Amino acid sequence: MLASHGRFLWYELATTDVAAAKSFYADVVGWDVQDVGRPGTPYTLFTAAGAPVSGLMSMPQEASASGFRPSWLGYVGVDDVDAAAGRIKKLGGGVHVLPREISEVSRFSIGVDPQMATIAVLKWLDEREQAPEPDAPGRVGWHELFAADWESAWAFYADLFGWRKTDTDMGPIGTYQLFSAGGLTIGGMLTKPASVPVPFWLYYFNVGDIDVAMKRVKAGNGQILAGPIEVPGDRWIVHCTDPQGAIFALVGKRRHNGIGYFERACRAG
Repeated sequence: MLASHGRFLWYELATTDVAAAKSFYADVVGWDVQDVGRPGTPYTLFTAAGAPVSGLMSMPQEASASGFRPSWLGYVGVDDVDAAAGRIKKLGGGVHVLPREISEVSRFSIGVDPQMATIAVLKWLDEREQAPEPDAPGRVGWHELFAADWESAWAFYADLFGWRKTDTDMGPIGTYQLFSAGGLTIGGMLTKPASVPVPFWLYYFNVGDIDVAMKRVKAGNGQILAGPIEVPGDRWIVHCTDPQGAIFALVGKRRHNGIGYFERACRAG
């Protein structure tokens, strides 16, 4: 089993309409849904091929009152959550949710980097199998940071998680720095364009047919913000928002044979 430190282990959507989000993502990405909440704390799992991929919860009232909008949050694995939370503050970030424990499940903390992009740290307390390769259907295939300044952001995350630089791409919007954890390239970061108001992490969900998925985004009252854009590996990406305004991305191939994307028949197999 690969070490979990520095690898994204979990993803969570906080939204203003849980029922609508269930329907939207089940249709667009092909996820199944499973309600696993405890008394007084409703919680939903999105699953792919029977395995949990991410969680869904209603946005806390205090968050909405503070101006927070529906959004996706990524949790990065660490060996010691309390030490990581302390390190976030020492490196110039902030901790919004102090380390806490979900009994027999996990210990976690939620913070922000020095440029105010939200990130969480996590350690599982139960026995969990290593997630499949990131290009598996229905999984999160890529992690992208739109930073106020990518080089300063890199210094923070490299120190916190031990990430390493891999390839560097140069494009019309500047440097795109890829990074790895545990020997696997898992994402990239760039200095955001002026049109992007605040730094944030963007998560890419794998689909089989990007065109079918785009149609389902629109049919579900989501929006396409950018794309489709071709990327290495004969794949295409699109940036989207769901009906409640949470930003996410899709990555997949273009097919024209009518088979479609990550259909439920695939999971049955």
